[in-house]
Amino acid sequence: MERIVLGDVEIIRVLEFQGPFAPAEVIVPGLGEPDWNDADAALAPEHYDPASGAYIGALQTWVVRSGGRTVLVDTGVGNGRERPATPMFHRREGSFPDLLLAAAGVRPEEVDVVVNTHLHADHVGWNTTEEDGTWVPTFPNAEYYLPAADRAFFDPAAGHPARSGGVVDPTLWTEWDLVFGDSVAPVLAAGQAVEWSGSLRLDAALVLEEAPGHTPGSSVLRLESGGERAVFVGDLMHSPVQLAHPACSSCFCLDPARAAASRLRVLERAAREGELVIPAHFAGAGAARISRAGEGFSAAWAR
Repeated sequence: MERIVLGDVEIIRVLEFQGPFAPAEVIVPGLGEPDWNDADAALAPEHYDPASGAYIGALQTWVVRSGGRTVLVDTGVGNGRERPATPMFHRREGSFPDLLLAAAGVRPEEVDVVVNTHLHADHVGWNTTEEDGTWVPTFPNAEYYLPAADRAFFDPAAGHPARSGGVVDPTLWTEWDLVFGDSVAPVLAAGQAVEWSGSLRLDAALVLEEAPGHTPGSSVLRLESGGERAVFVGDLMHSPVQLAHPACSSCFCLDPARAAASRLRVLERAAREGELVIPAHFAGAGAARISRAGEGFSAAWAR
């Protein structure tokens, strides 16, 4: 799916990267080769490579034109970032503004709203760009919507108890501090950030809602227009294998049990109400309509 119209809202995908990331069994612990090779799940070849055992995913931003405004849902990895703990993201070079213009005809100054579904590195990277050695907001006229719970958790100045409590690998805290410093703090300093909690209506068609577990402030963006519905689920899922096994969280989830509860709640509603499910990292078509299938769900891909 590169473009779709739901009611009065247009959705366009901007693809930063698509390909193998890591062994599939690492990405979703608890699931083995038989689960990934299940023919009924139809994971190969777009989401899984049986020959290498690799999980295939995408880094992408969703452009949403709604109510006369241009909204970006997540902003990818970014350019020239120090990410020593994540080699795939470390010092990447690219030009997201060029990709944005090519895919959606949008220039950075024309973006009105940026939604960060959570504050992991691959969702906030193009929040900023470097100018004369300083990180500044890439989208100078946009409001950036940040989950308040994530700001409190990841901000180095917040002194969250988990920082010293041994809950998280110290290497990750170092990486997260880098992410916050180059991709979040400049937006806060520029006065362009809007911190929110609970739920927040952006316009007549779009509503932000908390869906915690992957991170403390993980969120989804619901869309309803002209009787049609969608839900941008961020990292509630990394792979369609989690549709068949919704209780299984990714290796990146800070609270796997809570993430699973959020995932099941969001997927049940999507199946019940006919919402198009739009995750952050699905390769291939990138989005699906889902229905109940036994203990899990099945997908009909949006093409």
